[in-house]
Amino acid sequence: MAVNRPTWPTLPVPRDPATDAVLGSGLVEELSYAFGGPFHFLLPDAFDANLRAMRAALAEARVDGFVYYAKKANKAAVWIERCAARGAGVDVASVGELREALGHGVRGENIVVTGPAKGMELLRLAVRHGALIAVDALDELDALITTVPTATARPGRLLLRCLPPSQPHSRFGMNDAELSTAMDRCVRAGDAVRMEGFSFHLSGYAIQPRSDLAGRLVDLCLQARALGLEAGRISIGGGLAVSYTDADSWHTFLGEQNSGHYHAAKSFDAGDFYPYHSPAAGSDALRALLAAHPEGHDRNLAELLKEAGVALLMEPGRALLDRAGATVFRIQGVKDRDGYQLLTVDGTSLSLSEQWFNSEYLPDPHLLSRSVDAPVGTWPASIGAATCLESDMLTWRKIPFPRRPRTGDLLVYPNTAGYQMDSNESPFHDLTLPPKVVIDHTERARPRWRLDRHFT
Repeated sequence: MAVNRPTWPTLPVPRDPATDAVLGSGLVEELSYAFGGPFHFLLPDAFDANLRAMRAALAEARVDGFVYYAKKANKAAVWIERCAARGAGVDVASVGELREALGHGVRGENIVVTGPAKGMELLRLAVRHGALIAVDALDELDALITTVPTATARPGRLLLRCLPPSQPHSRFGMNDAELSTAMDRCVRAGDAVRMEGFSFHLSGYAIQPRSDLAGRLVDLCLQARALGLEAGRISIGGGLAVSYTDADSWHTFLGEQNSGHYHAAKSFDAGDFYPYHSPAAGSDALRALLAAHPEGHDRNLAELLKEAGVALLMEPGRALLDRAGATVFRIQGVKDRDGYQLLTVDGTSLSLSEQWFNSEYLPDPHLLSRSVDAPVGTWPASIGAATCLESDMLTWRKIPFPRRPRTGDLLVYPNTAGYQMDSNESPFHDLTLPPKVVIDHTERARPRWRLDRHFT
């Protein structure tokens, strides 16, 4: 039954002209029919715009820097193709990812290899192609020094990864004593390696802790140079937030939501939600970082970098994919519950990955109704998957739709390119993985499309 009181929390997303053009073109319905199941559509122009904005932030601060796309955020080939065409880098953590980056045209020297305990095949391939390697541990450094150069006849380019003092229980990076040992080994290794600086990755999105640790790494570069090492670059990893909604909507949602707003009275700890609003996001987060004063320094980070002649590297994933795609499901079943509906769609929550982190993807999906006579009002509905698992819910929350959802309608989840589409995808029940469709708006009244060229 329709519920006409505004009692259901919502999380609207700002209008995006590129997404609106796709939804208004009729293309989504055609593609759903053609594929016979869920699919993702990708908007590479948004990726280009985000990359330009980050480069502009570096230029405004007159800081030498380089942007690597964190490939783990989305497997589509189109992002790697854009990196190759725009002279950006790619952050990889496996042999497969490295081969894909090379295969789609990214130069080896524009690739950074991260991740823990890298295997010998990955190290050899990285050194052979001149990629930069973020060394996570002393035994990995030893492998790079002793085995890889012998096999490849060229020095290994490396950064030493720092264990963040604020996150001492992280399994990544080296503490102060290990870093000191690592620098000494790099000195003794001579031409076997080229030690180019330091790196870190922090959980969360706070600006000041990143500034503090970046300032510390600038100081470490100066110490390393005193030992005769090159040490002219630091990498801050990722952690540039994406703002999916406005501040009022986000804070109102957090204040209103409770277990009564979810199917089966499901409850979530608000602290487990991604921060769907951030006052400084994307390139603005980078500007805020460069303007912040690291602890113990009387100048901002940009000034420290320039004075020390240190370049700033970064590895954003989600922030480069902001507004760069959406995910489409078709409703194939509707059940009426007490005061709300339970919808079943033609896919699984494995293609909307937030559920698999004990959380919920909160931005409201769009309902594309096939029926012009669908009753209007407020129609709350939760959204389940086409599997036999009780817990396989795309959206536990009862979304207040403006029309009554019906079988055959489409649901479009907005802004899913960053980590949602394929981080946990699986052909469970032998369901086909949702294809990725690249949308081109260039000088055409109606968008055109092609399938992504991801290697499979």
